[in-house]
Amino acid sequence: MQLRYAFRLYPNAAQQAALARAFGCARVVFNDAVRAREDARRAGQPFPTAGQLSTRLITEAKRTPERAWLGEVSAVVLQQSLRDAEVAYKNFFASLKGIRKGPKLGAPRFKSRKDARQSIRFTANARWTITGSGRLNLPKIGAVKVKWSRLLPATPTSVTVVKDAAGRFFASFVIDTDTAADQARMPQSDRTIGIDLGLTHFAVLSDGTKIDSPRFLRRAEKKLKKAQRELSRKQKGSKNRAKARLKIARAHAKVTDARREFHHQLSTRLICENQGIAVEDLSVAGLARTRLAKSVHDAGWAQFVRMLAYKAERYGRTLVTIGRFEPTSQTCSTCGVKDGPKPLNLREWTCSACGTVHDRDVNAAINVKTAAGLAVSACGAPVRPGAIPAQREETGSHGFPAGDCAA
Repeated sequence: MQLRYAFRLYPNAAQQAALARAFGCARVVFNDAVRAREDARRAGQPFPTAGQLSTRLITEAKRTPERAWLGEVSAVVLQQSLRDAEVAYKNFFASLKGIRKGPKLGAPRFKSRKDARQSIRFTANARWTITGSGRLNLPKIGAVKVKWSRLLPATPTSVTVVKDAAGRFFASFVIDTDTAADQARMPQSDRTIGIDLGLTHFAVLSDGTKIDSPRFLRRAEKKLKKAQRELSRKQKGSKNRAKARLKIARAHAKVTDARREFHHQLSTRLICENQGIAVEDLSVAGLARTRLAKSVHDAGWAQFVRMLAYKAERYGRTLVTIGRFEPTSQTCSTCGVKDGPKPLNLREWTCSACGTVHDRDVNAAINVKTAAGLAVSACGAPVRPGAIPAQREETGSHGFPAGDCAA
C-alpha cells in the first residue's frame, strides 16, 4: 500500500523565492486548464484532452512573451498541475453520476495566490534526489535542508512540497510499503477491544480503560482569542495585519499538530496491542450542528478512526465499524435487556432486569465489541469476522515520531 511520510523543510531566502515562483506557475497552469474547459463548455464544444492542454498551455505558452516565465520552473511541476486539474474534473463528473461515494463535489474552481495552502509535486521524471548530506535536491530550486525525524522505509516514488497557512514548508514523500513485512514485524496478539468515543473521555475501552480527552483547542482558546482581537485592530492590507494573521495561523497549526500526534500515538498503541478493534460509526457532521460542535471538532473522532483503518490494513489487524443506530448506551451488557434512552448527564445506571450497576461509557464499549462480533464465546475462543478492507489514509505527523511500534 502507498503511504505518505512528511518532513519539515527549511529553505533559505533564495530557495523560498524559487518555491514561490514554482507555486505561482503551477497555479497559473491549473487556472488556464480550468478556463479552457469552461470556455469549451460555454461554446458547446468537446473538452480539450490532457495532451492538447499540455501542448497549448505549457509547450506553446513558453514561447509567448506573456508566459515565457513558465520556463523558469521544472516542466514536471507544470505537467502535474495539469494532472491535478484532470483528476478534479474526473471526480466532479463521477460525483454527478453517483459513482463517487461521499458528499457531492462541485466543479473545479480557480486557485488564488491568497490560498492558505500552496503545493507542487515532483515525480521521478523530475530527477530530484536526496544528497549524501541529507538535503533534498529539487530541480531549479536547489538543495533544501530537511529535518529528518525518522528513516524512509523505501525509495520514494514522488515528493510534494507544501507551504501551509503558517508559512511552514514540508516535503511529503509517497512510499510503497511492503504489507507482508509490516505484518511480520507486528507482535502477535489475540486480544480484542471495543472503543466508545466521547467528549469527557476521548476513548473508553471495553476492558475499563479510560483515556482522557486532551482538549487541545479548549486549552489554547485564551491565546487564540487574544491573537484574534489583535488581528481585528490591524489595518487591512498593512504589514502588521499580515504578521498578526501569521501569528494566528501558527497557533492553530500548533493545536492541529498536537491533536494529530495524540491520535497517531493512541491509534498505534491500540493496533499494536489488539488483533481486533471495534468502533462505532459516529455522525460527526450531525453532532457538529449541535451545541457541542466545538468540542466535537476538537476531539477529531473522524481523523482517529481513519488512522485506525489504514493502520489495521497495513499491519493485518481487523477493524469493525458498527452502525450508529446500535443502542449501545441503552442495552445492559450483562443480560442484554434494552433499558431505554438515558440523558447525557446520567453517567451510571442500574439495569432494571438484572440489577447490575453500569458505568455508561464502559457498558457502551462492551456493547460495541459485542455488536461487532468480537466478544469471547462460551468456550473462550475469540469470535471475529473475516478481514474487511480498511480505508487508506496518509501517515506522518509533520516531524513528530509516531512511537516505537510505528515504522
